[in-house]
Amino acid sequence: MVLTLISMAGLTGCEKPAEVKTDAAPATTTKAVDETVWHVKAITPEGGILDVKALDKDGKIYDVKAFPRNGDYHMMDIKAIKDGQKLSVKMLVSHDANIPVKAIGDDGTIYDIKALTSDGTRLDVKGVGQVGNIIQVKAITAKGEFYGIKAISPEGHLYDVKGVKMLKEKIEGQVHGVDFYAHIKGIPQILSTSADSIWHIKAIHPSGKILDVKAIDKEGNLNSVKAIAKGQDLHLMDIKAFVGGKTLPVKMLISEDEHIPVKAIGEDGTIYDIKAITAEGEKLDVKGIRNAGNIFQLKAISKEGELYGVKAISPSGNLMDVKGIKMLDDKLEMKMNGVDVFAHIKAIPMVMDCPM
Repeated sequence: MVLTLISMAGLTGCEKPAEVKTDAAPATTTKAVDETVWHVKAITPEGGILDVKALDKDGKIYDVKAFPRNGDYHMMDIKAIKDGQKLSVKMLVSHDANIPVKAIGDDGTIYDIKALTSDGTRLDVKGVGQVGNIIQVKAITAKGEFYGIKAISPEGHLYDVKGVKMLKEKIEGQVHGVDFYAHIKGIPQILSTSADSIWHIKAIHPSGKILDVKAIDKEGNLNSVKAIAKGQDLHLMDIKAFVGGKTLPVKMLISEDEHIPVKAIGEDGTIYDIKAITAEGEKLDVKGIRNAGNIFQLKAISKEGELYGVKAISPSGNLMDVKGIKMLDDKLEMKMNGVDVFAHIKAIPMVMDCPM
């Protein structure tokens, strides 16, 4: 099988980051982390670039930027910058056909997000269509034309800016008293397409061997674990276990252990172990290991303590990362059938890591 990385063009995240200065002095025991600041722009069909800004009720304009979390580029935060403070940018709960995109102040104040043309016209920026977990974000002209929204690095690397929804419920969460429908994130562009809707989940041994990843019930039966692409959108694929004719979510659970347990959760709250199976039949734990920002590494762990990466592999040989993704600052991300969940698990485009 020939494996192809589903990734984005040219980005390694290894260029020297631009410094973001804050008024607060860092704690003496904590090393300050540089952040690379990416611009957020609307792209016209002619190749023009429009600034995307936040506006208050008096029409004052504030920057909107994309930031990695602790150097991780899998899913960048989109923030409005007001008086040196970073304000969350979210899709709000609405009954409108197009979903409003707004910045939210610490006191719950709502700021409009607009794309600004050269003649001063202010175009609405809204969510316009959802496929699976991903919602398109577009600037909308008076004629109803849609302009894509992108995050652009100082070196010219390009990310998509999308709405990201993790929950089935209409209300994804709340920020400073404001209900929101979806997060807004900068995520790698998908440069390859695949008609494959079900991808295999495998652990990759350093020798190149591929280990099956399975969900195990109390009788020891091995059940398939797969990545599911909804509507052929590959930005954020669900990871599911197929047990007893049912499709069960796979999550990281809250735990005080050094490594974070990864389990499938039944409709009645039953917990199923997730294991990588060696050729000899040995069952290796699959757990969350360490994080950069809101992304947690997912690894199979050998009895010698070796860590094997976990990937989603399509029938046609495409390859994506499988990671834990945490959207909230609270330890409890959500409850799933009565079980406390620490992080979601998704298949996402691969991002090249910087050399240390």
